[in-house]
Amino acid sequence: MNRVMFKSKLHRARITQADLYYEGSLTIDQELMDAADLIAYEKVSVVNINNGERFETYVIPGTKGSRDICLNGAAARKGAVGDEIIIISYTTMPDAEARSYEPTVVLVDANNDPISISHTVDAYTPMTQHS
Repeated sequence: MNRVMFKSKLHRARITQADLYYEGSLTIDQELMDAADLIAYEKVSVVNINNGERFETYVIPGTKGSRDICLNGAAARKGAVGDEIIIISYTTMPDAEARSYEPTVVLVDANNDPISISHTVDAYTPMTQHS
């Protein structure tokens, strides 16, 4: 049996551009693609933290070092410049391999500069409510 597993993600990236009339996809700075183990035309899921939108598209490389994250085509309707998004890629692997697999997590700052790259996902801890 094969399982579909979370392979890598860019966490809390900010949209820098939205181009409704560009031919579809998601442009990502090539350095960020490399950090998150993404290749040109790879399928990704995009989750917009600001508005809750979720969609799938494919990646195209942007200018290395630009820190650009651009929603293109119809995806441009799913977010606005400045919105924070999570870009997630997946892979399939045999069950035995999946049980010990560790994804790549690239956390970026408000300028889309990588802060950390890890291979673990912290356990969910609910936020405490303030009275």
